[in-house]
Amino acid sequence: MRRARTLLAVSLLGLVTACGGASEEPAGLTGTQLDPPFEVSSTPLVDTSGASYSLTKDTDKDLTLVFFGYTNCPDICGQVMATLAGTLTRLTDEQKDRLDVVFVTTDPARDTEKVVEKYVDAFDPSIIGLTGKLDDIIEVGRSMAVGIDQGEKLPSGGYDVTHGTQVLAIDADDETPVFWDYDVSQAQLAHDVTALLDQG
Repeated sequence: MRRARTLLAVSLLGLVTACGGASEEPAGLTGTQLDPPFEVSSTPLVDTSGASYSLTKDTDKDLTLVFFGYTNCPDICGQVMATLAGTLTRLTDEQKDRLDVVFVTTDPARDTEKVVEKYVDAFDPSIIGLTGKLDDIIEVGRSMAVGIDQGEKLPSGGYDVTHGTQVLAIDADDETPVFWDYDVSQAQLAHDVTALLDQG
């Protein structure tokens, strides 16, 4: 958990540095607004059916929530995914029709299409799971100030994976105007999603 907190601090520092300033308390939103917003990379990844999927070209909803993590993550990833799934239960059908939720693995060597599909389905079958080439995932993550790295091998034979811990929003202009910390509550996220959808 100590490593996760360190990664969170580094990740958020990268966000503030990359965007040139962020408002900690935007009016009406729990999340942190970015000014200017990030321009999301169009580099295609791969969905659980094996098809190409770009976070710009294939997200045609009014709002998309994106989280970068991996299925073997021991703590933060499961917490955030549960929050995303719980948030969906708080929205109306009309709101959910205007929203996509996307999980992008940062560990494509282990997270194959089938592994990712099983993982996201356990939280909510409507969540879109993506994998792909590690270099492509790194490029897409970098465009949203998410640092991704596969660390040193662990005594167990596995390895730790560095990834962002924030949930990021992509709007209809393929930009990221706001993000939320990993500890955002379902109620807070549902409130902000509603506000962002109401803004159009």
